[in-house]
Amino acid sequence: MPWSRIISGIVAIALALTATLLGGWYFTMIFAVGVFLGQKEYFNLVRAKGIAPTVKTTMVVSQILLVICTLDGNLADAVMPLAGTFICFYLVFQPKMASIADIAASILGLFYTGYLPSYWVRLRAIDTATISNLPLGGYLPFRWEDILEERNFASLPQGLTATLLTFLCIWAADIGAYIVGKFFGKTPLSSISPRKTVEGAVFGITACIVVAVAGAYYLNWPKYALTGMALGLLIGISSLLGDLTESMLKRDAGVKDSGQLIPGHGGVLDRTDSYIFTAPLVYYFVTLLLPLLT
Repeated sequence: MPWSRIISGIVAIALALTATLLGGWYFTMIFAVGVFLGQKEYFNLVRAKGIAPTVKTTMVVSQILLVICTLDGNLADAVMPLAGTFICFYLVFQPKMASIADIAASILGLFYTGYLPSYWVRLRAIDTATISNLPLGGYLPFRWEDILEERNFASLPQGLTATLLTFLCIWAADIGAYIVGKFFGKTPLSSISPRKTVEGAVFGITACIVVAVAGAYYLNWPKYALTGMALGLLIGISSLLGDLTESMLKRDAGVKDSGQLIPGHGGVLDRTDSYIFTAPLVYYFVTLLLPLLT
């Protein structure tokens, strides 16, 4: 593995973990940069097909959506239809008549690279307002030794623990699927991504479930075995779906990578595709399902 790939991967993980730990506007600002870069890559894929979406309007609206999610996540669902209406309004009254493909690509860009990723901000924001101890709504546990010694991870903000657990599950799924698929995979999973195998996918989802069950145990979730298995299955399948969806977009656009921003890894979408569909499921799992079991 090239050193550029290793170093860029370490830097990306360190940046993501730091932003996640701090939360608040720190997380939103770092995340907003990632959304901006990912949307640029998405629209480059769309333009490669000869489609002319409304790029600037969609990207601005997506950034506004992240800000609103940080202020009040409950308002984000109301912003989505308003944003879609505004994008259509812009396309209807531009000098050149827009096509169905232009409108569809713009709305998909808002949904796929704006609205769905915004759930990461909502997920991390759980408990932030009540437990913040830093400026800009941030949080930093100052007595890690007590938390580690007593294994009292449940005392941390639920948004922080849920976000970190989701990251660990996605990493377990990706690493497990890659290793098993590379050395033992024989059965192709989909023509969309010929390198992926059934064996790799099954092991990746299994690894994801194992990590989720362990996380549910340490976080003292009710019925931790059941809730951990359910969460791991959701994350494993949704991360795989995100990977295949981005592969489908690239295949249709006729490119190998969505970009070349990250040395050895390709573009931002290439590294974050597994995260796109995951956050909404985890958010509603934590906010709707878990309270019913307590």
